[in-house]
Amino acid sequence: MAETRVALVTGGANGIGQSVAARLARDGWRVVVADRQEARPDHPARCVEADVSDEAAVSALLDGVRREEGRLDALVSNAGFMVRKSLRDLALAEWNAVLGTNLTGTFLLVRAAEAMLRAAGGAVVTVASTRARQSEPDTESYAASKGGLVALTHALAVSLGPDVRVNCISPGWIETKGEALRPEDHAQHPAGRVGRPEDVAALAAWLLGPESGFVTGAEFVLDGGMTRRMIYAE
Repeated sequence: MAETRVALVTGGANGIGQSVAARLARDGWRVVVADRQEARPDHPARCVEADVSDEAAVSALLDGVRREEGRLDALVSNAGFMVRKSLRDLALAEWNAVLGTNLTGTFLLVRAAEAMLRAAGGAVVTVASTRARQSEPDTESYAASKGGLVALTHALAVSLGPDVRVNCISPGWIETKGEALRPEDHAQHPAGRVGRPEDVAALAAWLLGPESGFVTGAEFVLDGGMTRRMIYAE
């Protein structure tokens, strides 16, 4: 009988990460959820409080996977946050904090997980953003971190291949906070609606599975077509 596949999902306490973890658990994966907040999933998972920007914390996290699960087949590097401030008001410490979690955290996680991922012939999914390619005002640190993550993804794919596949999902507007959406919010998307966390989870599940075995180093923009729509001021 084949061993149960093991997946580590960071930023898995809420939002997209929570949905990815739930989907993988439903698909039969053994799931480890890591987050700075306490996670309380409604699916089987081992939950760990960890700051992925901290090298020692990441090392301890992966040591725990090695000790408790004994293998790692998939890493979903989803942890991230935004500081929205004007350039003049954005402190260097805030810039570093955003890049530390959103970008450096992926480097630390993959470096610590490399041996287990190679042994399993595993896969990595990073979660960037369409903000890697387009911006609103006052989002410099977030945009830079997500743009760097897209580039880091293809660099890792080349370095870790053929043992490990590495791909990136760049979501657009994904409703994660339960806010009331207007008809025009949905209508502006060529797909006809705002995205849901389950949309990201479905793509992540495919990228981690055997049917995507020829896919690596790729970025998948998951935005309902918004970045392909030309918008002119009237």
